Amino acid sequence: MTSTLLRLALLASLALPAMAATPINESRPLDPRGSIEISNVKGHIEVRAWDQAEVRIGGSLGDGVERLQIEGDRNQLEVKVRYPRNARSVEPTTLVIDVPRQARVEVDSVASTVDVTGVAGETLDVESVSGAVTVVGAPRNAEISSVSGSVRLNLNSRTVDIETVSGNVSLRGRIAGEIDAETVSGDIDIDTRGELARRIETNSVSGGARIKTGLASGGRISAESVSGNIRISAPTTLSANVSGESFSGSLRAPDANIIKPKYGPGSNFEHRYGSGDGEIRMETFSGNAELRLE
Repeated sequence: MTSTLLRLALLASLALPAMAATPINESRPLDPRGSIEISNVKGHIEVRAWDQAEVRIGGSLGDGVERLQIEGDRNQLEVKVRYPRNARSVEPTTLVIDVPRQARVEVDSVASTVDVTGVAGETLDVESVSGAVTVVGAPRNAEISSVSGSVRLNLNSRTVDIETVSGNVSLRGRIAGEIDAETVSGDIDIDTRGELARRIETNSVSGGARIKTGLASGGRISAESVSGNIRISAPTTLSANVSGESFSGSLRAPDANIIKPKYGPGSNFEHRYGSGDGEIRMETFSGNAELRLE
């Protein structure tokens, strides 16, 4: 009898957080090209685009949260989860928010996972500390930053700017404009789906970089790493001046003459492909760097 009561008490204690969560059901008008800022410290943030001139807010507030703050007007809204000063015992909050497709969206998170789908406004700005970030959409300009969470993006955008510390970066999409990706120890993986990029720059310390793209006339690709490997894959029709440099790693490029000193470390090369309309530069200290023509 005693053991049965203990098991029931344990099950009841496990169920309490879910029972204590407060459902959210709010809506506010928002201009189709208005802006919205969303903030949640812990839990999950899901942003979905729809073709309505309003914002619909669902999900659930975790036990211990002070309140859901909604401020602003039909041009600019702020949705923020307010936590008490001592938020250690507060349960996670889930926000599920439908926004106008063309709205400008800003998301701030600490330990929340972030999923954004379908947005196509002028700007998308996502900042996260430890939560993973996933975005599928077509904002004209996207800026994504994360400290330790992974970043997975599928975008059709004009410009994309990504920063992480230890999280990996995966970017896919028809991007013919500019891409900046920077990480300390995470890997960078970029594929523009055959589009001719105007500018791509990647920087990493110990992470590697893999870039698959075409290059627009006058375009530029620069990939730098301290100890990570670099691989750039381009079409066989590439027209660019390509250079590579490494202190202790190996260099590879089709038909290029890799120059190595007679004594001491280091290697480099310069080679022109086609009429040399663009520029590609690869530089690493101890990692390997390779150009592939596919």
